[in-house]
Amino acid sequence: QVQLVESGGGLVQAGGSLRLSCAASGTIFSINVMGWYRQAPGKQRELVAIITSGGSANYADSVKGRFTISRDNAENTVYLQMNSLKPEDTAVYYCNLGVRGRVYWGQGTQVTVSS
Repeated sequence: QVQLVESGGGLVQAGGSLRLSCAASGTIFSINVMGWYRQAPGKQRELVAIITSGGSANYADSVKGRFTISRDNAENTVYLQMNSLKPEDTAVYYCNLGVRGRVYWGQGTQVTVSS
């Protein structure tokens, strides 16, 4: 059984920063992909950033240059450093783990950016 637990969301003013964390527990194989998705009210869930266990990262165009994804393989933890936040970044952010054809999701953490 794999569990993902996110933390670090909250309320921040535009231009501010937040750091999200997601810790995975259970049977985690070493080769996997972890990432962050987000879902704003009335919109579909969208990819924010993903990172492989080898450290290769990809970002949505809307967050490039502002967000940085990183991971600690020893701790099975993925981070999302979010800088220069904008009101349009407001959403529930979900951690995601893809391993051996299976996908796991965290419960989500709310990020609200005020203008």
